[in-house]
Formats: sequence, structure tokens, C-alpha cells
Amino acid sequence: MRRQAILCLLLQLIFELSSCTRLRVTPGSTLELPCLSFQSDFAAEEISWKFNGEDLSVGIQSHGSVSIKQNGLVLSISPVTAANEGGYECLIKESNMELVRVYNITVDAPIAYAIKVTEGTSIRLPCYLQPSTQAEANALWFRVTGAGGKTQLSLEEDSAEDFQRMEQLYPNDPDQTIIIRNVGMKDTGTYQCESTAGEKLSTVDIIVVSPPTSPPFTCSTDAWEPCQDENSRTGGPMLQESVTEFSMKLFSYLREIYPNTNLLFSPVSIDGALSHLLLGARDDTRRAIQQALCVSHDFYCVHFQMKKLREKLSDSLQMASQIFYSPQMNLSESFNNQSIEFYEAKPMKLLETNEQNTAMINSWVANKTKSKITHLVDSVSPLTQLILLNAVSFNGQWKVKFRSRKGLFQKLDGDLVPVSLLFHSKYPLKMGYVAELKAQVAKFALTGKSSLYIILPRTYKPTDLQQVEDKMTDVAVYQMIEEMERTEVQHVEVSLPKVKLDVQPDMNILLKKLGLSSLYEGANLCGLYSEDRLVLDEAKHRAYFELNEQGVEAGAATSLSFSRSFPTFSAMRPFILLLWSDQANVPLFVGRVTEP
Repeated sequence: MRRQAILCLLLQLIFELSSCTRLRVTPGSTLELPCLSFQSDFAAEEISWKFNGEDLSVGIQSHGSVSIKQNGLVLSISPVTAANEGGYECLIKESNMELVRVYNITVDAPIAYAIKVTEGTSIRLPCYLQPSTQAEANALWFRVTGAGGKTQLSLEEDSAEDFQRMEQLYPNDPDQTIIIRNVGMKDTGTYQCESTAGEKLSTVDIIVVSPPTSPPFTCSTDAWEPCQDENSRTGGPMLQESVTEFSMKLFSYLREIYPNTNLLFSPVSIDGALSHLLLGARDDTRRAIQQALCVSHDFYCVHFQMKKLREKLSDSLQMASQIFYSPQMNLSESFNNQSIEFYEAKPMKLLETNEQNTAMINSWVANKTKSKITHLVDSVSPLTQLILLNAVSFNGQWKVKFRSRKGLFQKLDGDLVPVSLLFHSKYPLKMGYVAELKAQVAKFALTGKSSLYIILPRTYKPTDLQQVEDKMTDVAVYQMIEEMERTEVQHVEVSLPKVKLDVQPDMNILLKKLGLSSLYEGANLCGLYSEDRLVLDEAKHRAYFELNEQGVEAGAATSLSFSRSFPTFSAMRPFILLLWSDQANVPLFVGRVTEP
């Protein structure tokens, strides 16, 4: 009887999974294709996916928007584009049995939008392109003219007189949305977004209407609301949670922009710069920054808690802020006082020339990062009104020293490259497999009440790295840290590559991804400057990180202008690093090493 029941189940699976499911989807949507149509902990010897006959399990990185999840049981496509149209086949091999499920995907015609916009404001024209792991040509935008003709929009800085008014928000990104600023009646019409191959991706009809009569710009220069309960036991944990959530949100955006390269950023530096800016933000700008920082709108103690956080971190990390402003500006006295009180930053006037200001800013950054970063800005425009800086410097020593050796590091493409490494035959270490992340994790204790977590995927393959990164949420990070706290120290043979990272991610794209595009269009910083809205010209962030025999050295600056008897741990393949403050319970640096 038991044998008969098993046979019936297999027959049912073979019949169901051999059938073809037909789906129609719209571009820009998210689609998940399950290999099994029922919930199961099914574990197979081999699961593979094919797209139009091509093995996705091998070439997944060439299909940008496509990812394989849940050990191969689910294929995710996000966002869907016309390039995703075709046949998908899932093959499960188990002993002498093969189960097949086939999907036939049809992608509907390009998305059409009709947008009504008020004259003098800004408008975004949406478009989604097939994502890629490598920088490829951006989509092309056209304005439709009479008799079926069209004129291409010039969005390149060196070829468009109107570049500052019409701009691609996220170059070389799946999101090919453009922005048109200061829209006029002449902009009324139909616009098309196409791939370089001529594939139509979206159509946008713009209707421009006259603006209502608006009152002159006025704003309140009142100081930031006082923290009513400085002794509250909840204020500190609230800020810690928001900083960690913000950190993982940054990580998710940055790994989309840079899917395979070395990656490094300091979330506390970026958080510190935006929090300092929040001190002077009001109304819509204040709400946008609070949302970006994952801070509640009624958390008035955010600046007081940022001050306490900086004090907690002082054993291992030094954080500094500074504001430089145009001599023609009259900064709010209340902002000036609160900037000193909460951020120990007395605003300073800019100097007369570009050269003087560039040297002054880079000198400040070098001093605050202990010369780890000596060059942050290339120049300072004579039109610059405000520059806000934040810099952090970290130095943590190993509690047990390493010896130097030579070894081989396996890159994402499988190539082995010779590197210098740090080696210890019996290092006292907390190490374990974290099931939630599907990764091996090691915790290295550092001086200054900090720890370095190395998160190691199962193999060197990009799919395994991506799978771990997909699971790196703030909740998962806290669970990992709690699990490692409960883990006993054991003596482990450790091999770590010597690492020296100096990374400058594109902060302008990152801020826009955080929902802060309004900073580039006119920010309400009434608490700082009440005479007019300010426009952010440029944002910069640069982070430095080094693993050597002594320990960990790191620095970052953010600018807003405007078979053994004992176990082993070998991080000689791509891994994720998390530098964590045990004292303040927040992440200091987050990164990825693919090439040491």
C-alpha cells in the first residue's frame, strides 16, 4: 500500500510539472515562477532553469533582472521587460526521476502614461530597461512630432544645452526614468522611451497646465523641537534600529548599482550628514529626510540621541561634522547654536576662490580621517551656497595577532589570483553557520568594543553571493549578531586576505534612490536659511578600509554640497564584511570584497 501511494504522488507531479503555464505580464512588474505549485521543503539533487533553451543556472549574471531563489525552487524577474518574453523551463532531478515545469511568458505592449503637470514644476518620465551586471548603453528618449516623426532628447552633459533641465536620474540602471525641470507649455506632447535596439519601453503624454497664483516664499526659522525626555530608555534603541535599517537600505541600493565589484560605505557617516541636514529641514524636505533615515516624524530626540551615539562610539570611531557656507548667506542663529550643541560643528564661511575652498575642505577631511582620505572634492563652484561634511575614522586592533602568508583568492568568475593573506593556526574565534543567511559567519573581536563580522557565502559563485545579500535585512543582521553572541569561542585555523579598499560610490544616484530627489530641485531648509529654497548641487561619499597584521583601519567622508583536528575559516573567496560597534549596537562600515 505504501509503495502504491508513493507512485501516485510521483505520477501527479510528473503530470502537473510537465504542463505549460501561459502568463501575460506588463513591463516593469515583478514576476516569480515557482518550480512546484505547492508549498514544500522539497530537496532535490539538482534543480536547473532554462530560458529559451539557455541554462540560467550557469549564466544568471547575464540576465540582470533574473534571479534564482529558494535553492532553485523559484525564479524571480524584476522588473519585467520585453527581453524577458519567451519560454522558461524548470528541471528537477532526483535519483532516477525528472520533473519538468514550463512557463510561456508574454510581455504586453509598452506601458503608456498620461501625466498632468503644473507649469514651472518638475516631472518624471518613467521607463524600465533590461537590467545588466555591466554598464551598457542607456535607453533613448524621443519626443514625438507630427506625421509620425520623432526627435531624440539630448541627455548627455557634453551635448545638451538643456542638460540641467532634462536629466537621466539613474544612468546605467534598470530604472531609465528621466526628469524634466521647470516644465513649460512648450513641453506639452508625447514622449517615447526605447532601447538602443529600437524596442519601445514606455510612452508618456504630458499635459502642462498654468499654475495657480502662489504666495511669496515664507518660512519659519524656529529651532528644532526640544527633546522632552533626554533620560528616556527608548530613545537610544530607537535610533540604533533606525541606523541599522537605514544601513541595510543603503546596502540594498548600492549592491543594485554595483552588483559585482568591491563595495564599501560607512552608514554612520551618511546618516550623520543627513541628520545634520535634517536639523534645518522643514515641511516636505523634513518629511523626505526622516523617511530616508527610517526615523519617525515625531522622534524629536533624534539629534540628542545622535550626540549620545557619537559619544558612545568615541572609543573606536571618531565622527566629525562641518558646514561651510557662502559669506552672502545669513544662517539662522538657532541652527548655528543647535549645530554646535548636537554636532559640535560651528558653521564656517567659505573663502574667496575655488582653489582656497577645495584645499580647505580636503584638508578638513584629511585631518578628520587621520589622512586615510586626503581628497574628497575636486573643486568648489563659485555659486556654491552650502557644503555639509561628515567624516569618520576607525582604528581597531586584533586581540590576537596574525602572521603574513601568500595564498590564492578565488574571484567571482572562478579565477584564482595570488594575494597576501593573514594566517593564524589556532585563532580564538566565534564562528558558525547562520541558516537565515545561508552563510558561514565569523566574529573577530577588536579593541575599542567593536567587532568585524565576515559573512562567507557557500561558494565563490555570484548566485550564492547574491542569495546572501538578498537576505541581508536589518532584522536578519540583528538575528545574526544575537546568534553569534550565544556561540562559544573555539580555536580555528583562519585565513583572511589582506584587504585595502578605497571606494567612492555615486551618492547622487543613491540619494535619489532614497527618495531625496527634491534636494536637487529646491530644498526647504528654513531652519537653516530662511530667505529662499536651497538646491543641492552634488553629494559625495568616500570610504577607506584596510585589513592588515595590526587590525582594521577605516575612514569615510560624506559630503553634501548641497581534514583537521580543529575547524577552519578561510575567506579566500568573495565575502561581505560588517564592522559593528558592540558598544553602540550599530553598523559602522558595510562592504563587499570581490577582489582584494
